[in-house]
Amino acid sequence: MLDLDQTIEIIQDCKHVPEADVEELCTKAIELLIDEANIQQVDTPVTICGDIHGQLHDLLTLFKTGGKCPDTRYLFLGDFVDRGFYSLESFLLLLALKVRYPDRITLIRGNHESRQITTVYGFYDECIRKYGSVNVWRHCCEVFDYLSLGAVVGGKGGVFCIHGGLSPDIETINQIRVLDRKQEVPHEGGMCDLLWSDPEDVPGWAISPRGAGYLFGKNEVDKFLQLNDISLIARAHQLVMEGYKEMFDQGLVTVWSAPNYCYRCGNLASVLTIDDDLSRNYKVFEAATQDVTSIPSKKPALDYFI
Repeated sequence: MLDLDQTIEIIQDCKHVPEADVEELCTKAIELLIDEANIQQVDTPVTICGDIHGQLHDLLTLFKTGGKCPDTRYLFLGDFVDRGFYSLESFLLLLALKVRYPDRITLIRGNHESRQITTVYGFYDECIRKYGSVNVWRHCCEVFDYLSLGAVVGGKGGVFCIHGGLSPDIETINQIRVLDRKQEVPHEGGMCDLLWSDPEDVPGWAISPRGAGYLFGKNEVDKFLQLNDISLIARAHQLVMEGYKEMFDQGLVTVWSAPNYCYRCGNLASVLTIDDDLSRNYKVFEAATQDVTSIPSKKPALDYFI
């Protein structure tokens, strides 16, 4: 049987997790996730976190900044893997915490939780390098398919949480609830847009330079907030140099939780706590100081930068 507390310690120390333990952890995570809705209901207070991108030491700093789990309830907005040197450890740590404290941590899917994307941007290569086969990568990718698409914090008048943004195919949160999420991220359509779209100062829907999803502006945000009786859209997906960025009369916020992204951007990171009265409290943090000798020689992929 998997000793979760011991596994969490091993991962935090950045030590090797046996392949059999990875498989068991992924299986236990799927058993939990399969019963979760496409849109998870999350109680307040909760601390919302943006992209992690395999930066394990910064994830540990995040927990020091926001508070230990389970003392603090967490909601992670996806993009746990790719780019950084420790995608596997970062994802396994979050899975182990999820299995150990299922009611204290919510994980939703980002556009990088995808077979196609991870074969290009580092996670696949990392698993091969660390385990010598594709098995661990396959186990993790199966978990990806069961991650929720979004969350609502605090119920009526609360916060809608999503990785990327809105979709011209989706006007209401209830439309997301009936999507078939248990699949590889499609190249187009509502599920794709939720994981890929970005806010921008545009009058309507516009083509996204990412090649997937859309750009959407204040009109679309205001309409979505009103139709769904929510006060804020919290999302991740875009590098923000200050760690977070509010837009559209504070109707939308981008939260970014990977400081010094790709080990070279020099940006700050943040987490956002939503309190019982739905007030917002941002905590900003810097990259962990890391012994240069602990950084692998292989550099992460840096194209497709944002």
